[in-house]
Amino acid sequence: MIDVDGYRPNVGIVLLNADGRLFWARRINRDGWQFPQGGMRSDETPLEAMYRELEEETGLAPEHVEVVASTRGWLRYKLPQRYVRHHQHPTCIGQKQVWFLLRLVSDEASLRLDACDKPEFDIWRWVDFWYPAAHVVNFKRQVYERALRHFAPLVEGMCRIELGCAPPREAGDVPPDDPRHGWRAA
Repeated sequence: MIDVDGYRPNVGIVLLNADGRLFWARRINRDGWQFPQGGMRSDETPLEAMYRELEEETGLAPEHVEVVASTRGWLRYKLPQRYVRHHQHPTCIGQKQVWFLLRLVSDEASLRLDACDKPEFDIWRWVDFWYPAAHVVNFKRQVYERALRHFAPLVEGMCRIELGCAPPREAGDVPPDDPRHGWRAA
């Protein structure tokens, strides 16, 4: 399902443990690490899609988590040109996402990356709150930063911690308004 502007509706999941650390997983057979995320079906609400993706990618069921918050509206990112499949119609140029902040309320032994026939991830770990914003693939960084900035005050209050500020962009990062956005500067 792709909208009239070329964006695929999607949900993203920020899973929080009791220490204020976030679930971070490596895509299977790849070097890239990310939060769980996935496309919405045409008959799903964002919440329904989130629960389906959560179970498919982490093995967690609704009783294992508490929904703390979600972002308002869509957060969008464009795909780098090398990932756009121009031969497919409609052409998907990026994703628009609703992000959910979830708190793990079960034991972490409930996490199972092999919960579906085609696992998305092969390894996971807990990371500091701002780590994903600095380490996700470049073209997703702005969306990750926006989602985390939205959730940071809630996490600080729930976990009674100070998260500080989002890390500065790396020297080689391309600014979001640069025409090459999504590409790593050479």
